[in-house]
Amino acid sequence: MSGPQTFSETYTPDRLIAGLTQIVTRPETLLSGQNLARGAVVGLITASGKITLSASAAGDGSQVPYGVLADDCNASGGDLANCPVILAGEVNDNALILGAGHTLASIRAGLRDRGIYLKTPVTA
Repeated sequence: MSGPQTFSETYTPDRLIAGLTQIVTRPETLLSGQNLARGAVVGLITASGKITLSASAAGDGSQVPYGVLADDCNASGGDLANCPVILAGEVNDNALILGAGHTLASIRAGLRDRGIYLKTPVTA
């Protein structure tokens, strides 16, 4: 009989969550062909109801930021269901991944209207 096994893990916080406001998430389907990291600002495609990286020049509804990915999601091999999307809460604006044409200034008011508040962390 062998003895107890030990292991160690390293935790490196990405500091996406930036406040004490309750985080609200919803599982969504990520459009095929994308591999998005936690913190990506996503839009909702009107016709299909799937999410994609929000780009300001899109014309399918996804140009309007819908939420922020709460975890890495890889849909390289086909649509990926159950990608957790933050729909409400406080997030660190420095941890966001923006699509083409978006800036923090261009998405701030729209996300605030949805219940997502962008915060800039105070550094010493």
